[in-house]
Amino acid sequence: MGYMEEYRKWMESPALTEAEHAELAALEGDEKEIQERFFAPLSFGTAGLRGTLGVGLYKMNRFTVGAATQGLANLIKQYGPRAMQRGVAIACDSRIQSDEFSHLAASILAANGINVIEWESLRPVPVLSFTVRTYGTLAGVMITASHNPKEYNGYKVYWEDGAQLPPKEADVVAKEMGALDMFTEVKTMDHQEAVDKGLIKIIGPESDEIYLRQIQKMCINPDCIAQVADDFKIIYTPFHGAGYKLVPEILKRIGYKNVICVPEQMVIDGNFPTVKSPNPENKEGFNIAIEMAKEMGVDLIIGTDPDSDRCGTVLKSSTGEYVTLSGNQMGVLLIDYIITAKKLTNTMPPHPAVLKSVVSTEMARKVANDNGVECFDTFTGFKFLAEKIKQFEETGSHQYLFAFEESYGYLCGDHARDKDAVIASMLIAEMAAYYRTKGMTLYDAMQDMYKRYGYYAEETLSIVMPGVSGLTRMAELMKELRESPLKEVGGTAVKDVRDLQTGIQTELATGETTEVELKGQNVLYYDLSDGTSFIIRPSGTEPKVKVYIMANGASKEEVDAKVEKYAAAAKEIVK
Repeated sequence: MGYMEEYRKWMESPALTEAEHAELAALEGDEKEIQERFFAPLSFGTAGLRGTLGVGLYKMNRFTVGAATQGLANLIKQYGPRAMQRGVAIACDSRIQSDEFSHLAASILAANGINVIEWESLRPVPVLSFTVRTYGTLAGVMITASHNPKEYNGYKVYWEDGAQLPPKEADVVAKEMGALDMFTEVKTMDHQEAVDKGLIKIIGPESDEIYLRQIQKMCINPDCIAQVADDFKIIYTPFHGAGYKLVPEILKRIGYKNVICVPEQMVIDGNFPTVKSPNPENKEGFNIAIEMAKEMGVDLIIGTDPDSDRCGTVLKSSTGEYVTLSGNQMGVLLIDYIITAKKLTNTMPPHPAVLKSVVSTEMARKVANDNGVECFDTFTGFKFLAEKIKQFEETGSHQYLFAFEESYGYLCGDHARDKDAVIASMLIAEMAAYYRTKGMTLYDAMQDMYKRYGYYAEETLSIVMPGVSGLTRMAELMKELRESPLKEVGGTAVKDVRDLQTGIQTELATGETTEVELKGQNVLYYDLSDGTSFIIRPSGTEPKVKVYIMANGASKEEVDAKVEKYAAAAKEIVK
């Protein structure tokens, strides 16, 4: 069916409300917008659904959420009565319509005879993963679009280990969605009726308590916090999102007495009125917190995104300027600190390992290896880090200490299988206390690490390619790069290229090929002759191509110059 036929089908459906019909009627004559909304359904994958809100096949709305939930219900029913009894855990963040989609998903699952555990109000992503693991549900649903702009929402599905849905199960859900009529074949029932019948169980603070107790156990060296707690101040902002309750609470529980929250950003609001983007990677979101820090003499600011799975920091530098740490910098700081703290407290396991995504800094490997800890790469996306953790558990080969990705995602402990900004905030605060006892700030600690391990610098470029034409161009670009491999970047020769789709590494000088461990993802990884890594991949969750530049060298000036040169080259290559 073409997009105009699909548009007409929606226009004529009695399932739409008057307001939904009006929204579509207003598109009459705007063929480009109709195409954007109806050219294809939102694709369901291991990351679930994500898109902009609105009426249409390629939008996030009650019909696309309903179809995904019915597809999930059909999957669960294939596993039989015991699976239906185990049921599904559901949570949501602060985004527009998140609570509505949460109730809708719960009602549809209940109508299919599947038990539901639903959080009474917004909670962080890691709490949903924790709920699946703690309550033993077969699956979980998190209504969130992470740090995307306010126009977005999403639908993430988790499986029984608390990690995102595996490919096999995701394919079943996608197939079931494609086979049903989202207007007539989605079962539902009244939400309150389902609660009254015991099909939906509502949980709240009593379950927060279980989560917080598990998190607090991961505090490695609380003694250092006790030494500085009287005068150490931390400013925290949840960016109008789900971290507003649990992050301040865990910081207080580990001993901090002065946790100052940004009042304007503690207001739960899916429009994110005080920021251009609710992304802790962007310094501008911290503007209010920085002004507060200047007035109060605070040198550490922590911020979490709307679903509280990503964590960003702002630090006071040696010159008094407030600077952000990248996800890579915080990752290596935490690796170094966790190793140090575990050695100090004699809690280091016999076969320790740290995990990172393949596009995260190689400084992590240097820090780990120099301290007798192994470092493993996975594909981008925390589900792959979770798979590696599960593999360690099954084989007993290693005990993971810490997992991270450069996009501000961190995990420690076995309570969850997705990145967790609550535990990250706790560990960052603990680490800051440790360095305070040494007369250092986290900024000082980062500079000291460069002196000990060498200088590293990274930059991630995001080239936005929206709409149908963008999807086409992204596919064309990767095809072109495979058919005509880059021989140089910014005037520096390419030594070899790893195609992580096929798992083949090719040495350009000789044409010799070897197999690499990672394969099956649309990533091209170029090793340049000066030791720089230059990586290109389409985003799996947003309409953009990402380019990662990872440089190292003998000085800050050297690595900064490399990053600048290759960033300029990237803009000529990806367009």
